[in-house]
Amino acid sequence: MDVYFYEAFEEEQEALRESLPISIKAGFVKSTVQESGDFQPPARLISIRTQSRIPSEWKDSIDGVLSRSTGYDHLKSFLIASSNKVACGYLPLYCNRAVAEQAMLMWMALLRKLPTQIENFLSFKRDGLTGRECIGKTLLIVGVGNIGYEVVKIGIGLGMEVFGVDIVKKHSSVKYVSIEQGIGRADVIVCAMNLTEENRGYFDYDLLSRARPEAIFINVARGEMSPPTDLYRLLSERRIGGVGLDVYQDESRLAVSLRQKTKIVDDETRATLKLLEFPNVILTPHNAFNTREAVKRKSEHTVRQIAYFFENGSFLWPVPQE
Repeated sequence: MDVYFYEAFEEEQEALRESLPISIKAGFVKSTVQESGDFQPPARLISIRTQSRIPSEWKDSIDGVLSRSTGYDHLKSFLIASSNKVACGYLPLYCNRAVAEQAMLMWMALLRKLPTQIENFLSFKRDGLTGRECIGKTLLIVGVGNIGYEVVKIGIGLGMEVFGVDIVKKHSSVKYVSIEQGIGRADVIVCAMNLTEENRGYFDYDLLSRARPEAIFINVARGEMSPPTDLYRLLSERRIGGVGLDVYQDESRLAVSLRQKTKIVDDETRATLKLLEFPNVILTPHNAFNTREAVKRKSEHTVRQIAYFFENGSFLWPVPQE
C-alpha cells in the first residue's frame, strides 16, 4: 500500500477516490490512529486530520505524514520525537472561505438568538428573542492569516467596522489594532490564529472579561486558545453575550469519548460539554472546513502533495520546522 488515510469521512473518501490516480494504492478508515488500534503503520505514507496522534515508535517505519488540515500543531510533538527525520506536510489553502463562512454563520446565529428561536417555534413565543443586526457593529479578528483575511472581507461586506490583530501586518487593507485597543470595543470577536506555545490560553477569563458584556466570541482556530472552564465562568457571570466553537481543547480526547460514548473524567473536557447548558452557545464538531467546494479542493491538494512526495521525498507544503 502506498498511502493510508485515517479520519476519512464518507464524502471525503469519495472525493479522494475520484482524485487519486489508479497508480496509487490507498486505504481508508474513518477512525483516528488511536481508535484504529493499529500497532504498525499500514503504509509508508500516512495521512491524518487533526484528531490523530502518530505514535512516536512509528518514526522508523514511515517516510511521511500528511495532515489534511490547515493547522499543523498536532504534528509538532511527532516531529520532535522523530528528530525531524520524517517529512510532514499540511494543506494551507483549501478551506479559507469555508471556515470564514462558518465563523459568520455562528456569530449571526448568536446575534439573532437562533438557538432560542428554534426552541420557541412550538410555543410561537417571541418574548426575549429580539436580536441584533450586523451592520454598524464592530468585528475584531485575532489572527489575520488566510482564514482571518476572508473573515475581514465578509465583515466588510456585511457593513461592519472591521479591525484585525496580528503580529505580522501583511494586508494593507486591514485596520490593525492591538488586542488591548480592540477587545473592549468589539461586538464580535473571532479567533483565527495558528496555535503556538505562546498563545495557549490566549482568550482566558482575564482577557474576555474586558470585552463588552454582549460581545460574541467565536473560535474556528484551535480550542487550546480558549479554555472551556474560563468560557463557562464568563457565561455564568454574564460577562459575555455568546460563544460559538468549532474547535476544542484536547479535541482528540473529546471527539473519541463522544464517538465511543465513554465517560469523560478530566475537568476541561467536561467543561466543554457544560457549555451546552447555555442557550447562547453553539458547538459544532470541527466541521467549519466541510463544504462541497472545500472537500473537492482538499482532495485535489492532497493528491498534489502525495504526487510531489513520491517524486521528491518531501512535501510541496511542508510543516515549518520552527
